[in-house]
Amino acid sequence: MTTPSLAPDSTGRQHATPKANRVLWLSCTAHALHDGYTDLIYVLLPVWQTEFSLTYGALAMLRAVYGGTMACLQLSAGRLSQRIGRRTVLALGTLLAALGYAAASLSGGLLGLCVALAVAGCGSSTQHPLASSAVSHAYGPRARGPLGIYNFAGDLGKAALPAALSFLVAGMPWRHALWVVTALGVLVAASIALFLPSLPHDTPKVQRQKREVPDASSRGFQLLLAIGVLDTAVRMGMLTFLPFLLQAKGISPPMLGTALAMVFIGGAAGKFVCGWLGERLGVTGTVLVTEGGTAACIVAVLLCPLGPALVLLPLLGLMLNGTSSVLYGTVPDLARPDGIERAFAVFYTGTIASGALSPIVYGFWGDYMGIQTATVTTALTALAIVPLALALHPRLAPATPRG
Repeated sequence: MTTPSLAPDSTGRQHATPKANRVLWLSCTAHALHDGYTDLIYVLLPVWQTEFSLTYGALAMLRAVYGGTMACLQLSAGRLSQRIGRRTVLALGTLLAALGYAAASLSGGLLGLCVALAVAGCGSSTQHPLASSAVSHAYGPRARGPLGIYNFAGDLGKAALPAALSFLVAGMPWRHALWVVTALGVLVAASIALFLPSLPHDTPKVQRQKREVPDASSRGFQLLLAIGVLDTAVRMGMLTFLPFLLQAKGISPPMLGTALAMVFIGGAAGKFVCGWLGERLGVTGTVLVTEGGTAACIVAVLLCPLGPALVLLPLLGLMLNGTSSVLYGTVPDLARPDGIERAFAVFYTGTIASGALSPIVYGFWGDYMGIQTATVTTALTALAIVPLALALHPRLAPATPRG
């Protein structure tokens, strides 16, 4: 019999057990590492261009190999975990991602880098569906807040690992720096294998009863997935145009980097805050606030002079990223109790694919209509999410009362 992940105290309130907390922090560590691994490529692309005389098309291919492999294998990772266990697959995937970067350090050209990044992407495909579902199983109907923390950890990894690699590359050959990155991945993989609690794939009976209110209908999940895909498209489209909008307002190149950092800091805060906000306003209320706020911030940044636009950037980042936490936290509510891993895998596959394709679509639209019109289109896309959120509302189970 498994240890309950939530236990009542003397007042009857539910508190997370040490087992649940251990699941959360190890899942956060895995998320930070794998998201950091994903963004390490941006630091390495200029290095590889100089080292191997690669064209921009070849560099784009390297990024696509990693992202495409990671997106396509998430469903397979979920199925494999059903056979050999979530902890085993997550630990092996983390080890494989680390070994992929070790292989990249030994490569001598484009083909070797493609193979190495395919291996790393294959390993990273395990993290999102398995770690998310682990947190969901550990906290049951109160998983929305912990899932917000989990998503916030990914943004910390995106900020910390590329910065650390930049520092290492400045002081040692890039191949040696990748061995340091590999060692970190091996350490995290070992920690997962040794310390991640074993959790059942099916949902305990008490949790099933709380989730099977208008049931996880396929229509409800489809609406949630559509919201996630469009929300990702808005975020990636706006981030594609933002540097050029700020340049048109006269920002200096050094200040541009600071401005983008302000957006990313706001985005990290948004994932953390909106996970908890979802518990208070509900899914629909939070989505309406964040998507309406996103559209308003986009238009304001587009119309304001440089100074006010810079002040708005952290709020823009919070709105752009905030929706994702509440969406991820809703996936278990719309999944069958025995299909949470698959639901997370499908959801992450859709959002990752949207993140890869939407900048291309918006880019061509910007070429055709101009950057300002294309930016307004991203705001309109955010507003298009509002009716989808309203349609989703009747399909959601009533929020669990706060203790």
